[in-house]
Amino acid sequence: MRSKKILLVDSDANEAAALKRKFSRVGTQLCTASDGQSALDKLTQDQFNLVIAEMNLPQMSGIDLLRHIKEFKACLPVILVSANARVRDAVEAMKLGAHDFLLKPLTVEMIKLLTTQTFLRQPTLSSRNGRYKIITHDTNMLQLLDQAKEIANSRASIFLQGESGTGKELFARYIHRHSDRKDKPFIALNCAALPETLLESELFGHERGAFTGATNRKKGKFELANHGSILLDEISELDYALQSKLLRVLQEKEIDRVGGTETIPLDVRIISTTNRDIEAEIAAGRFREDLYYRLNVIPFHLPALRERQTDIPLLADHFIHKYNQIEGKSVKGLTPEALQSLSQRSWKGNIRELENRIERAVLICKSELIQDQDIDMGVSSQDNQTAADPFVPTGSLKEMEQRAIYHTLDRTDGNRTHAAEILGISVRTLRNKLNEYREKMEAS
Repeated sequence: MRSKKILLVDSDANEAAALKRKFSRVGTQLCTASDGQSALDKLTQDQFNLVIAEMNLPQMSGIDLLRHIKEFKACLPVILVSANARVRDAVEAMKLGAHDFLLKPLTVEMIKLLTTQTFLRQPTLSSRNGRYKIITHDTNMLQLLDQAKEIANSRASIFLQGESGTGKELFARYIHRHSDRKDKPFIALNCAALPETLLESELFGHERGAFTGATNRKKGKFELANHGSILLDEISELDYALQSKLLRVLQEKEIDRVGGTETIPLDVRIISTTNRDIEAEIAAGRFREDLYYRLNVIPFHLPALRERQTDIPLLADHFIHKYNQIEGKSVKGLTPEALQSLSQRSWKGNIRELENRIERAVLICKSELIQDQDIDMGVSSQDNQTAADPFVPTGSLKEMEQRAIYHTLDRTDGNRTHAAEILGISVRTLRNKLNEYREKMEAS
């Protein structure tokens, strides 16, 4: 809790001092403000994780303070406290977005409980370098995270489904970090990002001389992940022939390097992801049904961002803070209009798309608060619906196809998975098209 900072708003100096002593006993940093306006001033000058405000404040009530806070820091938890609260006050506070409404006096036990519960409502997974975080208030997402913890120590294969940008890799890392394998390797491989000719070597490794260019022995991802976890990202893009070899690995729990004669035993937790309708892929003959049943022992389906509306302000605030640090900016938050605009979008690219928008908005923002136009600057109205932009149909069909692919890749910042979704083709098809264009340019 020492990394958490709480702002206490109370006009009674003696009571505030007593509460400050209580909070220090549970290892939490507490700053104080005597009225609503000074509290708002502190919130614009510093970062806080929680606000606890007395209902009966001079000049500005606790309810009014809550309303002002939610206008520019919608995701900041606010707890209102009172010695003689009425039911209608509590109801109004919760409608306005209060995190909780408590009766005085606050005991040490209550303080421990409320701070723990409040900060745990924002589950955070940090890797050793602090890059990986899952942040949510959404009830369904919190339930999924609880379920993930419960099965984390199992050796059963896990299958994560969800649209592109919903955080499937972060969820996989969350499972690994809560398992008894957390101190062992976590190896991720994007099955859509590698040419089919290299994928077998990447998965299983190869011996020296196994093929042209194999000048040294190389361990594959499975071998590197031994005793840990392996993430097979976008498994539905795996070549059909390799699916058979992967099935054997799951059945026999061993691998053979390409060109090798030695069998290597494995103890690896396999986590797979897809953003496709896997049953449709099976029906179309592109994915093995027997492999699917082996991978889908413990299934999870991650919700799209449009199904997690309450998380949009929370995630937006997180990305504002992130890009403030990266870019050396000091953006405080979003205007109510900008926040409303974010909440009304379809977010086909999900959290990844939201992050891209916030990053750009932080860079171009000229005031303390991001405006609606900052979010839309440089983006067409059709981009807001994540639909393909129109372009003039000139040239041959092949040339128009190439322009459409490059145009879509520009819009998605080079993200092939997202671009393939917009174009309505598989990542494998997109990769083959790009290879075709590259070979044509090299030959010319």
